Amino acid sequence: MTDSSSPALRFGLFMPQIGCSATEMIAAARNAEQAGFDSLWIMDHLYAPGAPQFDTLESWTLLSAIAASTSSIRLGHLVGCNPFRHPSLLAKMAATVDQLSGGRLDLGLGWGSVEEEFGIFGFEVGTRRERAEQLGETIEILRKMFTGEPFDYTGTHFRLSGAYGRPTPVRGTIPIHIGGAGKQLTMPLVAEHAQWWNCVASARSRFDELAPLRGAARISVQYPVGVVIDESSRSKVAERTARRMPESGWGEPLIGTLDELAEKFASEAERGVELAIVRFHDRADPDTLDRFGREVIAPLSGG
Repeated sequence: MTDSSSPALRFGLFMPQIGCSATEMIAAARNAEQAGFDSLWIMDHLYAPGAPQFDTLESWTLLSAIAASTSSIRLGHLVGCNPFRHPSLLAKMAATVDQLSGGRLDLGLGWGSVEEEFGIFGFEVGTRRERAEQLGETIEILRKMFTGEPFDYTGTHFRLSGAYGRPTPVRGTIPIHIGGAGKQLTMPLVAEHAQWWNCVASARSRFDELAPLRGAARISVQYPVGVVIDESSRSKVAERTARRMPESGWGEPLIGTLDELAEKFASEAERGVELAIVRFHDRADPDTLDRFGREVIAPLSGG
């Protein structure tokens, strides 16, 4: 059993839209909302890296549909690919989805690490360092756009003259999450610009090394999770988890019964994690979401 004195932990569901219809994604969001998940996160790619044969819905259009079909769950990307959109367009899109959702958008951003994708779809991008610099300028522009007041901006990569953003976000601004684990390019951006640092699943083994570099940013972490309902299914769950979320990209998975998982996540909260973002082995089966909500989320969130 978990200790009731442990720090409260919120949970997000990562549901990448790979081979899923819009109807299935909306249903998953509603199920997660009902189960007590704090947030739903989707991916921002023009194809599914490693699985190009599957359909992949465009992320912002999909997020708009989910926003209109839910009422309380927060919404975002893990993470938005900054090179895909000019900062002024991104600010307009973000403010619009925030309005559609009643102020439930969290803006996840990264500087774009899947370089093959840029070549496939014809995006001319700079070096990794240049893309990191662009992300920093993007966030500066976003914050100015979110005020609704006219401004000029002169950076190394972007220049705006008399720009402004209308409508503004519901609460005046939108929380910014930066995902990644690079000491030289990503963590300095987190410390300077982000409200949240999202530690990608593959970097969890370096958490203690990276966390001190985040500045004042709060911590969210991604976890591949296999839920064992019946002990006889443990090996099958482990095999399915490894196939869907291989350790090469996701790190060591969390596999266990609901009681075991509750203990593991309680330990993560003790380490300073405030938001655990999970991806399930079974593509968020409704029964899994319901059980996880009752037996893991409720006791750990104080609900």
